[in-house]
Amino acid sequence: MKETLVFATNNAHKLEEVAAMLGGRIELLSLRDIHCDADIPETGTTLEENALIKARYINEHYGTDCFADDTGLEVEALGGEPGVYSARYAGGPGHDSEANMRKLLARLEGVENRRARFRTVIALIRHGQTYEFEGIVEGHITTEPHGNGGFGYDPVFVPDGYDRTFAELGDVKNHISHRARAVERLAGFLLNEKGKKEM
Repeated sequence: MKETLVFATNNAHKLEEVAAMLGGRIELLSLRDIHCDADIPETGTTLEENALIKARYINEHYGTDCFADDTGLEVEALGGEPGVYSARYAGGPGHDSEANMRKLLARLEGVENRRARFRTVIALIRHGQTYEFEGIVEGHITTEPHGNGGFGYDPVFVPDGYDRTFAELGDVKNHISHRARAVERLAGFLLNEKGKKEM
């Protein structure tokens, strides 16, 4: 019988991406599939804490094995900001990507060191054990947005080894992104139980 895992998301693209990496060997369910419409509070102060909060919520309330992710942009000159607050960096209601980018560029105005990295952390709860998987992409922040693809900070982030932003790289981004790297580690663990790191 095929193992079933809940991915704590309703993002169809994320779900498809992970399902493809698992090659159909594990049945993936979304929050919608288990009729979870709760707004799970992300009260952690780190990406690790937020991912674990979401995974634990599903595990405790729905009694199913699951995993959840959280992603942040960490800028060296800003001491790691916006980090865990990336989606709501500019404040105000909702996630305003344009406002977040404007605030970031304003904070970096005149700053020479524009090194940054995107980091994704996945927390997995499976058979009563908790595991963590991380994906990182190093790069730098541009002085102005470029490109219409992607989302969030993609128009201002250029990954190392490229001369275009994530927003300009199209499908290439999906193969080299922080999330893709974290998912790759998760998939590797689920399919062969190697490379695990207990939390």
